[in-house]
This record gives sequence, C-alpha cells and structure tokens, in this order.
Amino acid sequence: MIRIDRRRSPRDLLPRIDRAFALSAAKIQALEARWRPEDGAPVFTAEGRYRARGWTEWTQGFQFGSALLQFDATGDRAFLELGRSRTIDRMPPHLTHMGVHDHGFNNVTTYGTLRRLAREQRFDATEWEVRFYDLALKVSGAVQARRWTRHPDGGFIHSFNGPHSLFVDTMRSLRSLALGFALGQWLLDEQDARVSLLDRLVQHARATAAYNVYYGAGRDRFDVRGRVAHESLFNAVNGTYRGPATQQGYSPFTTWTRGLAWAMLGFAEQLEFLATVPDAALTAPVGRAGIETMMLEAAQATADYYLEVAAADGVPYWDTGAPGLAALDEWGDRPSDPFNDREPVDSSAAAIATQGLLRLARVVSERGHDGARYEQASLRVLDTLLDEPYLSTDAAHEGLLLHSVYHWPNKWDYVPPGASTPRGESSQWGDYHLREAALLVKRLAEGAPYLTFFGPT
Repeated sequence: MIRIDRRRSPRDLLPRIDRAFALSAAKIQALEARWRPEDGAPVFTAEGRYRARGWTEWTQGFQFGSALLQFDATGDRAFLELGRSRTIDRMPPHLTHMGVHDHGFNNVTTYGTLRRLAREQRFDATEWEVRFYDLALKVSGAVQARRWTRHPDGGFIHSFNGPHSLFVDTMRSLRSLALGFALGQWLLDEQDARVSLLDRLVQHARATAAYNVYYGAGRDRFDVRGRVAHESLFNAVNGTYRGPATQQGYSPFTTWTRGLAWAMLGFAEQLEFLATVPDAALTAPVGRAGIETMMLEAAQATADYYLEVAAADGVPYWDTGAPGLAALDEWGDRPSDPFNDREPVDSSAAAIATQGLLRLARVVSERGHDGARYEQASLRVLDTLLDEPYLSTDAAHEGLLLHSVYHWPNKWDYVPPGASTPRGESSQWGDYHLREAALLVKRLAEGAPYLTFFGPT
C-alpha cells in the first residue's frame, strides 16, 4: 500500500525533474548514434543496451516521441529536429498498420506531439506542416477504428491476437480515435457506411470497463474492486464474452500491474478529452452523464486498487498474484525491492500509473470532490522514480528508468548472472512514460499550460 510519507507539491519535484531530463538528453543521443534502423524498433535493454524484440514494432513511437518530450521540457531544438525528422522518415508505415492495436503508442506520441507543439507555438510550423500532422492523425484514427469486433452490446478494437481478443492496453490507443474525431474524421466502411470515431471510442471504453475491469460485484470467485484482466476473450463468431485471459501477467484471475496502469491512465485522459466534446456528440445511448459515469467508475476503481497493491514507495511488483510474493515478508508495507530474487518489480507500470493518478486527481477535483489523495500518491510515485535505484545515472546505460520488465512469463527479460529475477534494465515505454509524467509535473510546477494529448483546442 502506498504510504504518503510527507506532503509534496509539483514544485518540490522540480530539482529531480531537471536532473532526470539532463540525464535523458545523453541517453537519447547515445541510442540515436548507435541504433541501426534495419534492426527494427528498440524495445528493452539487456546489460544496459537496447535490443529489438520481434513481436510488433509497437515501441518505435516511444523512441522518437521521447526526443520530442525532451525538446518540450528543455527547449533544445536539436531534439525537436531529431524527433521531427525521424517521424517524417520512419513513422509513415505505422499510420496504415492494420494489424495492431497500438496506434496511440506509435502515432500520437509522434505526429500528435508535433501537432500539439506546433499549436502551442513552440516552434514555427507552416500551415502545410500542421495539415500534414492533421492528415496523419486522421488516417491513424480511422485505421485503428477499423480493427473492430462486434459483440451483442457494441464492439471493441481487437488486439493483434485476433478478433476474439480485447486488451486493456488499448485504452491508451483510444487517443488516436479521439484526435481523429476532433479533426473531423469519419471511417468510411463497406458501401460508404459512415462510422463515428467517437462512437467507437466510447464503445471500446465501455467494453473495457465492463469486461476487463472488476468492481467487487461477484463476477467470479476472485472479483475484487479494481482488479484488471489483461485480456478478455470473446467468441469470434457471435461476439459473446467467454472469460478473462492474460498474455504478460501471471494468471487471468490476478492483475498484471502494467495492464492496471494502462487502464488508470487511459480512462482518466479520456475523461479529460470528453470535457472538450460538445454534448450533442455524446448522444448514444446514455449521453454524457452515462459515458462519464462509466469511465469515472473504472478510473477510480483501478486507481484505488493500485494504491492498495503497490509497495509503500508506489512501485508495484509485476503481478499482484505473482507466487514469489508470498516469500517476501510484508512486501506491501515496505518500499519496493528491485533486487530481490523472488519476483521482479515493474517500474514502467509505476511510470504509467503516476500520470493516471495525477490526471484523475484533476478530473475528480473539477467535479467538486477532493482529489488530494490521488495527487499526493502520484507525486509520491514520481518522486520514487526520479531517484536511485530507479533513475539510471550511469552514462553507459542506454535506459533512463531502471527495473522495468517486459514479458516475464515468456522469459524475455534479461536476468544477470547469479540472480533469479530481472533487474537493472529499461524499456522504451518505461523511459517514455517517465519523461511524459515528469513533463506534466514540470508544467504544473512552472504554471505552464496543462499537458494533454489533444493540446490546445
């Protein structure tokens, strides 16, 4: 359980944030100098050096998006030019990628960030350059919305596993549909049927909230409020729900904590986006009140669960049901131990979750309720990640955030000699989300415009 050891403000974290971005600059430059595009996208480190992993190229946007966040945080135009040129040269195949659920990860982090920075007037962009980013995001949103499975109560964007599979991760990819809708895009389907990207966004969020998130209502023997299933399985013929599953977690009936974090952030940021959508667009079938109630219930349930299952310093172990936790005495009442030989922590889950908690605090506060608990928990988590042993201070290590794991059940993570669990390694999504969370808090501390994926309206 997260312990709030003292009250923090965003400004309190500024020295650590500035230090992190100073370290970040050299790591982005080192990876850019060494990495060969023909090797694919860097995914995670082994012995401190990034490696690719053939599954999908879902991490490419984090690599180039990190350079853009570095520019946003520091004003160093070298990183703007790096992120902009690599987006233009290497990201176009991701815009029309029909086989993945990852458009938000790849395209919003790159084209979306460039569009936001241009609209914030952080750099001079011609009208045609902004239109280029707009067009890219329209295409991405429509392509992502086309990856669709129907079920009796609506539908969902299916994962790369196929039409039977609903991943909780995809809540963060809904950003691509949101931006496409905001830019006026429709999906034109068979026989010119016009499909609303907003409608598909809402349907997907509703399916995730209904099937991947639990509320302590007795759905199964292990139903605990805030528990999350990584994957929900459906009959691919008639769309009926069959049961929970997992790819990267321990079991369908425990919670893979990175999946929990994806839900926390995904629901919170979509609530922020919906606040910009006209009431008239939120008509079917329950209107704004019903949609926002559904999302807020899911966001709060998952956030409350995270507060319970993370270690005292805010960093969770990789799965709440990991069997080795039984041998770690009172693991939930003391700081996380990334060097233990029972079960790995997942710092990347914490980097994603800290942003979800902070955004939820704002959403709750804007509704007239006290969001301080979520805000203080968020700052506690980020404070932990911005210091050793989680912040990578070794110039020879290419990662920024240490002790991230990728796919522990599949044995993909590097385990150093003499150890039984992975430790000391980084991932592209962990590094990216640490930068993004730090940038969000930096802007709050400095009174700069609030950071959202949809930017100025």
